[in-house]
Amino acid sequence: MKQTVHFGAGNIGRGFIGALFSQSSYHVTFVDIAEKIINQLNEQKSYKVKLATDEKQETTIHNVSGLNNMTQELEVIDTITNATFLTTAIGPTILPRIAPLIARGLTERVYQNEQKLYVIACENQIGATDILKKNILENLDEDTKERLDGRVYFFNSAVDRIVPIQENKESLDVLVEPYYEWVVEATEHMPPIEGMTIVDNLAPFIERKLFTVNTGHAVIAYLGYLEGKSTIDQTLADDKVAAQVLATLKETGDYLIKHYQLDREQHLTYIQKIIERFKNPYLNDGVTRVARAPLRKLGPEDRLIRPATEAEKAGLSFSNLAKAIAAALLFDYSEDEEAVKLQAMIKEKSVTGVLNEVSGLEEDSAITQEVIKHYQLLKE
Repeated sequence: MKQTVHFGAGNIGRGFIGALFSQSSYHVTFVDIAEKIINQLNEQKSYKVKLATDEKQETTIHNVSGLNNMTQELEVIDTITNATFLTTAIGPTILPRIAPLIARGLTERVYQNEQKLYVIACENQIGATDILKKNILENLDEDTKERLDGRVYFFNSAVDRIVPIQENKESLDVLVEPYYEWVVEATEHMPPIEGMTIVDNLAPFIERKLFTVNTGHAVIAYLGYLEGKSTIDQTLADDKVAAQVLATLKETGDYLIKHYQLDREQHLTYIQKIIERFKNPYLNDGVTRVARAPLRKLGPEDRLIRPATEAEKAGLSFSNLAKAIAAALLFDYSEDEEAVKLQAMIKEKSVTGVLNEVSGLEEDSAITQEVIKHYQLLKE
């Protein structure tokens, strides 16, 4: 049977990427440090993906197993040696940590196997596979690097599927929304995978997704938190918040339409479709879950700051984005490590200092000044 190795046995890995490979007749080896999940995969050899709909359709995912990359490095290396695909869904900050092990697997592979391997990082990050590739190459000698040519391909991708916190954390089964999108920018023909879309230029897809889905999700969460809401769908039931979310996504849309020459009506329809997805009550998507890790989400290349800076460069409005950034700065959820750290930084360095250090914004920039204005209004 054809094989794929997937780093990350979490809900996205099992409920999205791994499931598509299994449904395309691949054996999926999940690699993770979560020993309990790995053991369950090896014992059960299957799990269910459940759709968050009235009908609650279920699909059983077969041909799966697991390896612990902390205790089974040699087995992981052997799996990489024989796989057709290598994918990840672990979070972009973890990519550098797994790169050395992948590099060892590739070193073994290129001296044993002339078959092609396709490496695809499935993360909410622009150029995630490029990041992974850079870290892998840093762990390879020159001879091995040369042998990668024509054998190992690195393709960037954009992924989109909402997978909420699962109610039964003891189960391998995963609840997911029906909608999903997996777009891969490929220059080489690959074996077809069910649900994977191949494109020549990924940039419009990944920025459209990041600045609509991820930005929208974050805006709802941060505004919902300030309003005392518990879930994303409850937050959107508030007409005032819903209008603010739409206004923010129209700002990101104006940039995307101008930069990529998108059709305005089509993009506005896309925005409405995304908002309708967020309203799904079966997802029971927690506000604090979506809002977590505010320092990462306030990064210069992430979902709030990047569209604001791009809008400013293009001479477009960014006032609603500035309000969303201000709401993120007020996220003080005590059970989120980054939220606690953020509030301590604001206390020590002020809002302008945090925006400079975390977001790369100059203290006298127009965006910073607009954020401060909204920050004071929201705080009051």
